[in-house]
Amino acid sequence: MSNDKNAILEGPIWKAILYFFFPILFGTFFQQLYNTVDAIIVGQFLGKSALAAVGGGTSTIINLLIGFFTGLASGASVVISHRYGSGDSNRTNKAISTAMAIAIISSILITIFGLLSAKASLEIIKTPEDIILDALSYMRIYYLGSVTLVMFNMGTGIFRALGDSRHPLYFLIIGCLCNILLDIVFIGILKLGVEGAAFATVISQGISMVLTLVSLSKIKGEINFKISTSRIYTSEFKEMIRIGLPSGIQSMLYTFSNLLIQSSVNSFGTDTAAAWAAYGKLDCMFWMIINAFGIAITTFVGQNYGAGKKDRVKKGIWTTVLFSAITTFVLSIIYCLFARYAYMLFTNDKNVIDIGVEIIYTIAPLFFTYILVEILSGAIRGAGKALVPTIICLTGICGFRVLWIFMAVPFFNTLGTVILCYPITWVITSIMFLFYYKKGKWLN
Repeated sequence: MSNDKNAILEGPIWKAILYFFFPILFGTFFQQLYNTVDAIIVGQFLGKSALAAVGGGTSTIINLLIGFFTGLASGASVVISHRYGSGDSNRTNKAISTAMAIAIISSILITIFGLLSAKASLEIIKTPEDIILDALSYMRIYYLGSVTLVMFNMGTGIFRALGDSRHPLYFLIIGCLCNILLDIVFIGILKLGVEGAAFATVISQGISMVLTLVSLSKIKGEINFKISTSRIYTSEFKEMIRIGLPSGIQSMLYTFSNLLIQSSVNSFGTDTAAAWAAYGKLDCMFWMIINAFGIAITTFVGQNYGAGKKDRVKKGIWTTVLFSAITTFVLSIIYCLFARYAYMLFTNDKNVIDIGVEIIYTIAPLFFTYILVEILSGAIRGAGKALVPTIICLTGICGFRVLWIFMAVPFFNTLGTVILCYPITWVITSIMFLFYYKKGKWLN
């Protein structure tokens, strides 16, 4: 653990960021592979209706709840990284214990509220009648097993806050391989349909969760963790809520704006819903890379901020922006060149593929407009300032996105008009973040 810490606080900045980034990237890749494998197997074995049922609106609704508590987890991760960077082992252990207690409570709340709201939420976003029963079955099983996802994500956040991005990668690889095997068994052999995909995901996440918790309990040295002794320490809890609550609210409202978009997409029919669901799996390559950079810079800033190295913080931010820009440029070209072939992984329906290619051609060339949103917001949160990034994202992304859906789409009711709201709101939000980075006192 100490080698990772020194790599973040000392030595070449570019090397420190990449050393931390790549395990996060590969870990995120395997995490995304959970849902992508589900979509590919469901689409090929069960058809486009089942594909639309497990993706698109269903995933967005689930993320509405999961995302809120993921935001709280990010607050916990920042607090732990500050404590660890300052060398205070006693408060680091208290922060870890509090984080796990939050995860336990969160998983219970997600299960209860998710089960109670599943059907109504699908009706609100105008889920097509031919897929609503499958979507409901998938969601109920997922919510019942949500404890596995919440606990694993919190454990992963703790590891990364301590400067260890390798162990989460190992556990994700194991979980992903289990998910692929279980998908084949449950869907291809046992013919359990959409429910089989949900069971496969929950069980494989459970395996990753157990490995994470056991590994955390075996860390030697100044870190002392046991799940059975998790409890909330008031001072740590308040700090985590101060940082994490704005992020959680932002995540919920961000997802809510996506639900409005999903509702507009659903109004174009099942083919468009299926194409949008598949796109949600295909664009994960961009999101897992940019999110990995965001997680890396949050931890980098968190530990260096805790150690008082503010010049190193600023240099790390722009190094990360440069890396993000290069990878985004390459990815955008790959997406546009191989869009049609990528869609064939999910379906052979020509109309669905044509719609999907239109989606990629519209959004992929403009991915670069999101870079500053992810990197600057992650960096500012790493310094413990969560409220302003939340306000900027709620205004620039959520607020303007809602305005676009209600004001532009009714006059130009096409799929292209709907999805243009993504790059337009990314540009607006990037400008706002750049202004705050230059003029704000976020490093004080």
